[in-house]
Amino acid sequence: MRIDRFGVEIWMNQHEDDATWNLGETCIDSLTVAELLALSGDPEAELRRLRDLRLTYGAIPGSGKLRGLIASLYETVSADRVLVTQGAIGANFLAEYTLVEPGDLVVCVAPTYQQLYAVPASFGAEVELLRLRPEDGFLPDVARLRKLAGGCAKLIVLNNPNNPTGALIPEAMLREIVAVARDCDAYLLCDEVYRGLEHDRGVRTPSVADLYEKGISSGSMSKVFSLAGLRLGWVAGPRDAIAACEDHRHYVTISCGMLDEALAAVALEHRGARLERNLGILLGNKRTLDDWVRSEVRIDYVPPQAGTTAFLHYEHDLPSKLFAQELFDLNGTFLVPGSEFGWEGWLRVGFACAPEVLRGGLEGLSRYLRELEARGV
Repeated sequence: MRIDRFGVEIWMNQHEDDATWNLGETCIDSLTVAELLALSGDPEAELRRLRDLRLTYGAIPGSGKLRGLIASLYETVSADRVLVTQGAIGANFLAEYTLVEPGDLVVCVAPTYQQLYAVPASFGAEVELLRLRPEDGFLPDVARLRKLAGGCAKLIVLNNPNNPTGALIPEAMLREIVAVARDCDAYLLCDEVYRGLEHDRGVRTPSVADLYEKGISSGSMSKVFSLAGLRLGWVAGPRDAIAACEDHRHYVTISCGMLDEALAAVALEHRGARLERNLGILLGNKRTLDDWVRSEVRIDYVPPQAGTTAFLHYEHDLPSKLFAQELFDLNGTFLVPGSEFGWEGWLRVGFACAPEVLRGGLEGLSRYLRELEARGV
């Protein structure tokens, strides 16, 4: 089986550990174990419970407690419609591994996380990309989606909120997309790892798992809950699809780690305080980023509406990978080139880091822009 090289992950692996100013990261400033246990209000009691865990395989689909807490993130999903996975990357792979066969038509938005369209292509599916446009606010053109789906798509794939653009599909448009999927009798898979990080505190985006009988949602502890190190995610959806995912999962995962599941349960039990802290960091950093973009005449963007990333457009005549590498070499500021998403002239910036890291990185980026201007690029 041939699969394309995973551009974003390779770029991250090559640069992230050596960055001075890491603006490639997409997780909100991560928690320590001590900070996580402190959320419970009684960290010593939580620590005692962890010490008493017997490290068996545990419940194969995920502990009942954890699946119940994950189900509470949805309106209509019950615990038996949730399967715990090794991160959202495991959830996405498992859903596509389960649903897609050679020759199936899959329609996926772009730009998005490369896994979402590269995996079905590697399985022999015919993959059509629905290219999002900045003039549309990076929102899907539903009429174009209907045309690409052609009444026969097996799977439609979304990413909402979107990585890298930060676009947020509103409920009315989601319902239009559901109607397209229903007309095709297609499954609708939505990577929702940034759901819950809407920048307007009055907005709460529904999940496709709540809107559609064949809607499948993937999520994780990494982005919203600042716990990427747990490597824990989930897939939620209709019982038949989740049962089929579990059948396929036996071949790639026996179970996730019991310690990981126990720590994830602590975070979900006390998610209100965690979300308040994370949104405070995120929205403060967004103001910093927005002020910086307005100050740079050759940089523009569609302001993100949710999530932790934005897509910057630059007006300099050089490839995005060269831009990002020269910037890194100059002062250690780390961004992801748009070419890794199939878009030249763009850069992904993550703005959920510690505020001082964002400020340092943006200052480094400004210094590089001045150098480009001096070179006449």
